Amino acid sequence: MTKILKLSVLAASLMAMASIADAGSLKLGHSTWVGYGPFYIARDKGFFKEEGVDVELVIMEDTPIKMGALMAGQLDLVASTVDEFPIYMKPGIGVHYVLAVDNSKGGDGIAANKDITKIEDLKGKKVAFEEGSVSQFFLNALLRDAGMSQADIEPVNMAATDAGVAFAAKQVDAAVTWEPALSQGAKSEHGHLLLSSADKPGLITDVVAATDATLKDKSADVKGFVRAWYKALEFAKTNPDEANAIMANGVGGWLSDPKVFAETLAGIEYLDKDKNIAFFGTAEAPGQITKTLGTALDVWKSFNRIQVDVKPSDIIDYGYAGG
Repeated sequence: MTKILKLSVLAASLMAMASIADAGSLKLGHSTWVGYGPFYIARDKGFFKEEGVDVELVIMEDTPIKMGALMAGQLDLVASTVDEFPIYMKPGIGVHYVLAVDNSKGGDGIAANKDITKIEDLKGKKVAFEEGSVSQFFLNALLRDAGMSQADIEPVNMAATDAGVAFAAKQVDAAVTWEPALSQGAKSEHGHLLLSSADKPGLITDVVAATDATLKDKSADVKGFVRAWYKALEFAKTNPDEANAIMANGVGGWLSDPKVFAETLAGIEYLDKDKNIAFFGTAEAPGQITKTLGTALDVWKSFNRIQVDVKPSDIIDYGYAGG
């Protein structure tokens, strides 16, 4: 065999090996949130590897950067709320939901002055929330249900944590935020919990999404990822203390203490296989995800935040929830 031929064969072998390695690996971006803890159980207990996939978990707090990385192919998967993905979709790049991770059932909400007892009482009031975030979506969905719009309030744009601080300092009349700022605001002397995500089940749900390119090249890996998620939830049910320790250590940040992690778990509900199947439904009989995404598209279109013309059926993929 000539030297040139040997080099060609070696190069081809290396390329094949690289292709195989890439085909069995996924990179997922997520923020610091209790709902994403089971990713670390799946990693540390070997469930990803059992399903033939190597998953790199990357904590990214900045949503625009995280979504930009997904659009650019630097991430294979991103975990975020149902409503957020359409804001960052680019023309010509399809994004599809493949797994529902958790439902917020009290982890998000509105802390308000005690004299504000219903959504209608927010009219003309200073309400702090982060524009472009799930808090703005949640607020606007509630305002719509009450026959109101954001034009009926005095919006104050600030990060979720800052919104809670501003409310506690009596700088605003209400704050739309999430834990731990939500409880801190609601427990202040002048405040209370006006309404939380527990009152609107399915409206704030974290999902995992992938682009067309990822699903074309790594469909089997994504299915393995989903199956590993279900295994992680089963482990958490039977080994809660060990699971909380693993999740707290993995997610880190303000959730690095297993006790705090466990307390924060009360505000969400993890979604197992049966709940995923129900949440997604089918193309013929859509589940709650279609309604939630439809509301999100309507809300964000009203603020000119949508760059592509899409409908729920363009984004929801029913082929992965079953594992």
